[in-house]
Amino acid sequence: MDRTTGEGMLQARTRLTLALIFALSPLAASAQLELIGGQSARATDNARKATTAENSDLESRTYLKASYVSDPGRCEASFAGILGYSMWQDDSFDSESDGTMDLDSQCEFATGLFWDLDNNLREVRQDSTRSDTPSNTTQKNVFSTGPRYIWRLGGTDSITLDTKYENTEFSEPEETDSERVLGSVAWNHLFSQTLSGGLSLFASSTEFDSGAEVDVETFRATFQKRWATTALSGAFGVSEIESDFGGTTRSSDGLVGEIDLTRALNPSTDWYLRAARELTDRTSSFDIRFEDFEFNLKESLTVETTTLSTGINKAFPDRSSLNAKVFANQSDLLETNELEESAGLDVRYSRALSELLTGFASLGYRYTAFEEDESDDETINLELGLDYQVSRDLSVTGQLGQEQKNSDVPSREYDELWILVGVEYRFR
Repeated sequence: MDRTTGEGMLQARTRLTLALIFALSPLAASAQLELIGGQSARATDNARKATTAENSDLESRTYLKASYVSDPGRCEASFAGILGYSMWQDDSFDSESDGTMDLDSQCEFATGLFWDLDNNLREVRQDSTRSDTPSNTTQKNVFSTGPRYIWRLGGTDSITLDTKYENTEFSEPEETDSERVLGSVAWNHLFSQTLSGGLSLFASSTEFDSGAEVDVETFRATFQKRWATTALSGAFGVSEIESDFGGTTRSSDGLVGEIDLTRALNPSTDWYLRAARELTDRTSSFDIRFEDFEFNLKESLTVETTTLSTGINKAFPDRSSLNAKVFANQSDLLETNELEESAGLDVRYSRALSELLTGFASLGYRYTAFEEDESDDETINLELGLDYQVSRDLSVTGQLGQEQKNSDVPSREYDELWILVGVEYRFR
């Protein structure tokens, strides 16, 4: 499958999902549907993010944003997506489409019997040692569907049976697509109105178009606890992963888990902590569920993934807001026994300068260490912007940004300055 074919499949799936959302929306009068069209022009002094021979270029991007939340009922769905098309004036890159999409839907056919259908589309980097230019990105689409049954045993116990088919596709032909079958059985007990816990057994079998196979089995204990201002949930257990490729079989096992803690520090400030550790492969949805994490698609097929993030969201009386996050990730490449580690922070502050004008500033920092060549990279992003609401449906934006990368490998370093102007119109 060449790149054009791969992109066409992903674009067709995105357009089909959008069409279904738009077609179903009139059936529910109070359903929330929003459509926004936009056009932007971005001028950069280093389009290819090169160390030498920097080239200026102008990127023109046309896009459509859609979001949808259905009415409560036997079938429920939420959708948010962006479909765009970019052109480069001086042909630094080929004209191509881009997109992101999150679809979460379920139908209850009988008491306790559900059918789930989810789809997630992201632009991801292929090689984590290289910059995120269009020549180093690919569209990753993860589609999953299947039945789920909740068997309630009295008022305090329940058993959930869940099976799914999952398909992962990349738009670049050199990336490995996969088909996956997942199954799980989980028992949950309600100890009190605010505390529940249980046990779960999960298994998956994945076949790749390269001929490789990966099987994962996981046993975990789960819990959920709520207080007046705090919610805590998590799971801890053991997992085993086995891969078979070219007649060579490898297996690994280890402790795995997940934790999610949120707390309202006061009526205007929330704090959160998220962490996870899994044995998985690079076609899984781990990097979609934990967006600070990224797979290196050029390296090991199976990976021991670890991610940790914490942050605050603060709203001030003057209609300004602060969002700050710190994160750390680790990829243990199981076939090569090599590590990739990263850590960083993201801070964004926005403030209403008037009834119609809003200003914002953001700062991002990321440090990455590669064990393979014993190199370190540092990337710093700074962005300033203004948003002006011309009318209820029309808005314009202006942004200025700089990105700088320093590395032990001189060929990875670059410095980019860019400016963007754009307009958006809300159709409904």
